[in-house]
Amino acid sequence: MKALIIDDERLARKELTNLLKDYGQIDIVGEAANADEALEMVNKLNPDLLFLDIQMPGKTGFELLEMLDNVPQVIFTTAYDEFALKAFEVNALDYLLKPIQIERLNESINKLLAKHQSANPSGRNPDKKLTLEDQVFVKDGDKCWFVSLSNIRLFESDGNYIKVYFDNNRPMIHKSLNALDEKLDSRHFFRASRKHIVNLSWVEAIEPWFNGGLMVRLRGGDKVEVSRRQAAKFKEMMSL
Repeated sequence: MKALIIDDERLARKELTNLLKDYGQIDIVGEAANADEALEMVNKLNPDLLFLDIQMPGKTGFELLEMLDNVPQVIFTTAYDEFALKAFEVNALDYLLKPIQIERLNESINKLLAKHQSANPSGRNPDKKLTLEDQVFVKDGDKCWFVSLSNIRLFESDGNYIKVYFDNNRPMIHKSLNALDEKLDSRHFFRASRKHIVNLSWVEAIEPWFNGGLMVRLRGGDKVEVSRRQAAKFKEMMSL
């Protein structure tokens, strides 16, 4: 399992590297001292796991995650325990307080390996399309989430932002729907109109609509209109 250590403190990186030597399953493929370095290394090395400091000069660890299309597993490492609650709110795999204790590190690695074995993820590729098995990082104001794409039922364009529908949440992210559409696997996500992308696995019912279009109802009750231009393609994909 390829891991990247991201921390602005050289000694902290060295200490964690030494602690991880006893875990043969973890292959440390690189180190980064800030978010910009880390972004380049993530795109180049495609790690399965990030050991990520939160407070760093320049961009924070959270801001790094916002820049990633496909987010690996994350174990936060920081000296500031006031960030603990926020880290758990975003559903990180774990949170380690510096100086890192070997017992807590062992707990984190065991949790990681159990999750890795059950998911059995394939190697990441920055050019590959995002599927239902991938996860993304969503931040809206002070609230953050790691979200599996399988749980996101709908993306809705709102000006220069996209509203992301999952559970009872509707956070807004600063991204264009066109850019997102290029990243998503068309076998799982469908561009219903210029304003909407739907998760096909959430489609519950389909009915004819005005001017040759369709109305799609998703599990949970959301309704999305499929434009006339896209209706024929949608019917073909759903085998109607």
